[in-house]
Amino acid sequence: MGQVRIIGGIHRSRILRFKDDITGLRPTPDRVRETVFNWLGQNLMGKTCLDLFAGSGAMGFEAMSRGARSIILIESNKTAYADLVDNARLLKADNILIKNQNAQSFINQINEAFDIIFIDPPHKSNLLQQCLRALSDSILVNESTLIYIEYQESPNLDGYEVRKIGRAGVVHFALITKCHIN
Repeated sequence: MGQVRIIGGIHRSRILRFKDDITGLRPTPDRVRETVFNWLGQNLMGKTCLDLFAGSGAMGFEAMSRGARSIILIESNKTAYADLVDNARLLKADNILIKNQNAQSFINQINEAFDIIFIDPPHKSNLLQQCLRALSDSILVNESTLIYIEYQESPNLDGYEVRKIGRAGVVHFALITKCHIN
């Protein structure tokens, strides 16, 4: 059984458990989450968040713990989805909506903008690039939406502006926004 610890907010030090035999599941490490939430701000009061590849739920539950108004977790793996539901129940997280579906299909069917979007797909895939392309044409992202991405190989960021960038081992991560259109 795998576990990840919430590092800040009202649920600080709470442990989230998940099955660790899920292919491609890599919870964002504490050190990286600490950096990202320093970039985003410790208090996310009133923010709406979307995690397109929720996995262990580390980023979404961290946002919830720091006051986000609503969080949607998207996870296509049924086992990981069940673990997310169990952890949300454990934390009494009534402001989290968890969907067992493909990220791309979710992007195509939702029509509301988010304040923060987390994108950390399986690394040896083209899913990050596909999501960035789909988001650039959707209303999920406006000019103030902050998008967190995690990757091993640099994605094509045409149409996006890099605000912050970091690295932890072989994993790179960045905070980006959609470019302003004049």
